[in-house]
Amino acid sequence: MGLSTTNDDSSSTSSSEIHIPEEIDWHMLDKSKFFFLGATLFSGVSAFLYPMVVLKTRQQCSSTQYSCLNMSCAIMRYEGFRGFYKGFGTSLMGTIPARAFYMASLEVTKSNVGTTLLDLGFSDTTASAIANAAAGVTSAMAAQLVWTPIDVVSQRLMVQGCNNSTNTKNVLTNLNSENYRNGFDAFRKILCADGAKGLYRGFGISILTYAPSNAVWWSSYSIVHRLIWDTFGSYMGKRDDGNLVNRGYGFRPDSKAMVAVQGLSAVMASGVSAIVTMPFDTIKTRLQVLDSEESGRKRPLTFVQTVKSLVNEGGLLACYRGMGPRWASMSMSATTMITTYEFLKRVSTKSEE
Repeated sequence: MGLSTTNDDSSSTSSSEIHIPEEIDWHMLDKSKFFFLGATLFSGVSAFLYPMVVLKTRQQCSSTQYSCLNMSCAIMRYEGFRGFYKGFGTSLMGTIPARAFYMASLEVTKSNVGTTLLDLGFSDTTASAIANAAAGVTSAMAAQLVWTPIDVVSQRLMVQGCNNSTNTKNVLTNLNSENYRNGFDAFRKILCADGAKGLYRGFGISILTYAPSNAVWWSSYSIVHRLIWDTFGSYMGKRDDGNLVNRGYGFRPDSKAMVAVQGLSAVMASGVSAIVTMPFDTIKTRLQVLDSEESGRKRPLTFVQTVKSLVNEGGLLACYRGMGPRWASMSMSATTMITTYEFLKRVSTKSEE
């Protein structure tokens, strides 16, 4: 049983094939609907997953290992439910333009690179994997231009005040001691203290984190997604055992099967990506949040200082603090993102005239 994509009106099909909906390219989308619906849907996803981002950030900046349960209990006890949403308003404001840059870069690159590779004679599987990897890199770089300043501000707000309680005392060492009333106040104070470069602390390491992470994720997703359908197709072929599938029109998966395969592919791709890029993410977070103290003055940490402090605290394992929340966050985010993303593309497809 083979794997193919098809339009709904196709009639010349084989019973030995499994047909999934065709890929929707950039030129087929209604851009205004795509961006408006995308901003709405992904804002909801961000709100749902934000508490795990807060947990991850605090664990990464901690000088000692604290479990998710202990950290969660401390936040709930001393800061209340609102503690899980510190900096969310700022993060949400940056999510919308960052997502717009991300989705536009992703679709344009994937469509153009994929078409070019197919014209050069690459197989469909190879072209898809390379195009997705390239799209992941360009979309991550485009989004970070907007996202890094938002990330710096929101992460400062996430960790603010968490050393005030007895139970979490000295959880975060070298924490920036500035008090921020809100995101705008944090933005102004960072700009006054460090200039524009203060808002782009960790920009280089952010690129080193998210560019390969996106490349690995999208290429892994593409390969796993196709592999699952190929395996499923072989299973359906054996089960058919020479009989006609769907009365000779081949097997067409329903929406539940499509979502299940997309979700499983996303979780598997997230696991690979999280393991590969976790040390970079930990270093990035510390660069953006923590300071060093020299001659009684607080100064931004350098890359070398950050790595040294992590090695002193626990070696390579210290780089993987927050791995649980990050993997869970990436898996749930990726699953909801890809299913929402595919749904978004289909409802944003231009009507045929």
